[in-house]
Amino acid sequence: MNSTKTFIKKEIVLTVSFVLAALSCLFVKPDSLYIGYIDFRTLSILLALMLTMAGFQKQDVFLQIGKKLVGRMSSIRGVSIILIALCFFSSMFITNDVALLTFVPFSIITLSISGHEDLFIDVIVLETVAANLGSMLTPLGNPQNLYLYSLSGMNLTEFIMLMLPYSIAAGILLLIFAFFMVKPEPAALQEDSEFSGSKQRTMMIAMYILAFMLSLLVVVRVLPYQMGLLAVLLLVLLFDREILKKPDYSLLFTFVFLFIFIGNIKRIPFLSDILKELVKLNEVGISILLSQFISNVPAAILCSGFTEDIPKLIVGTNLGGLGTLIASMASLISFKQYCGTEKADTKKYLLVFTVINLIFLLAMAGVLMIIR
Repeated sequence: MNSTKTFIKKEIVLTVSFVLAALSCLFVKPDSLYIGYIDFRTLSILLALMLTMAGFQKQDVFLQIGKKLVGRMSSIRGVSIILIALCFFSSMFITNDVALLTFVPFSIITLSISGHEDLFIDVIVLETVAANLGSMLTPLGNPQNLYLYSLSGMNLTEFIMLMLPYSIAAGILLLIFAFFMVKPEPAALQEDSEFSGSKQRTMMIAMYILAFMLSLLVVVRVLPYQMGLLAVLLLVLLFDREILKKPDYSLLFTFVFLFIFIGNIKRIPFLSDILKELVKLNEVGISILLSQFISNVPAAILCSGFTEDIPKLIVGTNLGGLGTLIASMASLISFKQYCGTEKADTKKYLLVFTVINLIFLLAMAGVLMIIR
């Protein structure tokens, strides 16, 4: 019983999506149309990318890059800006989740060594915002982008140009916040040891670079997703099969359950008509609002079933990652990491997180109004 409660608490989004899918099956009995609900292309790319990013993390690739950059800074302001920038730019290619999993623990260690534990909240909150906003620029940045990009039929340039104004505004605003929130005091960091680049590690990094390139070719529709996933799986099975344990399979199942739920809802005329009219009122606004309560990945899948204006959903669900702590599930990664530090002040963290997120959300809404 306790294990079930623990699982539900840990995987609340997965649990809710399963319940919704199961309830919808009571109204639309399983049949041959169910298989058509599932977007296998998105699931395949997600799995390939998760395996690839787990491999890079295992080899400490991102961490070593971060150490090299931070080691060049002489002031704590410079260090903080680099830490935030690492989350912003890396999330465009390695997803917001991986960026935060890598650089938030690194930031906690770095700030502790320099004697600036007082900056934990400010830096971690800005890193979280940076990862969520940086990830919006590319289809690789987060799961909902990958799904909506596949659904939209857009090419990579069109996607980037759609989100570029928001990314530029976000980058400028992050720099301003970091500059004024962190004083230019000495960093007092210790010299980092050299990275051990053994022949085996070099070969493994090269293998994961190849896996990433294969995944990218699938994303830009040069390589069929079946071939891309098969190639990545073969590489992992042959050279690093332990990585198969690392992907977030609960995310994949969450997608599947939501696909089933939305597919069934679309076959119930009464509910389908209501949701279609609701979403079409304002795709951007509805997706931002929904994201605050169910997070932006489920909001993207839900809304996509009832509108053909996918670009508006891309904008809405990315901006919707700002706001509440659950608006983007990646934000929970940072929060949990902070809660594991000594003297963690969760009330203050949530206050600072909410205020800064709302400021950024309002700023992004301003950019939206200008573009329109």
